[in-house]
Amino acid sequence: MTKPLVAEFSDADSLIGAAVRLKREGHQLLDAFTPFHLPELDGVLAVKPSRIRLSMLLGGLAMAAFAYFLQWYSSVIDYPLNVGGRPLNSWPVFLLVPFEVGMLAAALSGFAAFLWICRLPRLHHPVFDTTDFARATQDRFFLLAAQTAEADRDASLRDALRQAGALAVREQGS
Repeated sequence: MTKPLVAEFSDADSLIGAAVRLKREGHQLLDAFTPFHLPELDGVLAVKPSRIRLSMLLGGLAMAAFAYFLQWYSSVIDYPLNVGGRPLNSWPVFLLVPFEVGMLAAALSGFAAFLWICRLPRLHHPVFDTTDFARATQDRFFLLAAQTAEADRDASLRDALRQAGALAVREQGS
């Protein structure tokens, strides 16, 4: 793979058109940077579904099961007390703490998974050094793309981006 190129576009329609065209030609689309969300790009960039929900489910269920087991063990095995004639393993009494602990663990595992998936805290990325990249949060649209080995060598990625309507095409970080 060659060094990725950053193409600057003036509007969302030209960015989406360029992304569709480049994908059809066999180039690898790495990311798009826009001032607002463009749902059309999700299908073009092949955004993978997030696994944050799965990590939240597993973390919450694991901690809830651990909290329930801890209460059961302390009440039935370690220090049994007969309070009001109820059975030692009174599961309705044990449900509140596992629920609360499970919710807390789900939130914490979701936050940790979010940081892991986003590769945070990463304070710097080479694309941030691209000239005028700060305008990606204001009024410009940027597409980060790379040429794959299967792409046609006669038509370079730089030419394809210019023909797609890019205002400027730069190497990542320049």
